[in-house]
Amino acid sequence: MKTFNTAGPVRPDKDYNIPPLARWDADEIRRLIAEERYFVLHAPRQTGKTSCLLALMAKLNAEEDYRALYVNLEPGQSARGDVQAGMRTIVKGLGPASAVWEAPDRGVGDVGPFGLAEGMLGFKFRLRKVL
Repeated sequence: MKTFNTAGPVRPDKDYNIPPLARWDADEIRRLIAEERYFVLHAPRQTGKTSCLLALMAKLNAEEDYRALYVNLEPGQSARGDVQAGMRTIVKGLGPASAVWEAPDRGVGDVGPFGLAEGMLGFKFRLRKVL
């Protein structure tokens, strides 16, 4: 029996839903991705933003032209003004996110979360130990 989900990503097999990728202009999103442009997904709470991003990630990974990864950045907020601590928290989430959301044969392998971030972001992390 399906129900109305009011918290968290939609599970199509268990929740009533509108197909996530039908909610936006897929051709426009593909163009932005192909042009390596940023885009903002802005909408009120509980309207399906996360579900759309998860569906897009799954579609892109299934096509194998891109490697997409969904990472929740909210845990970094706990660091408040400490940028290094916030970035450390976010980067540590990359490895587990890859293990959860990517196909097992396309995960981070032996590079770990810092290596994955360096590859995705194109720069080396220089985190110093805070005494």
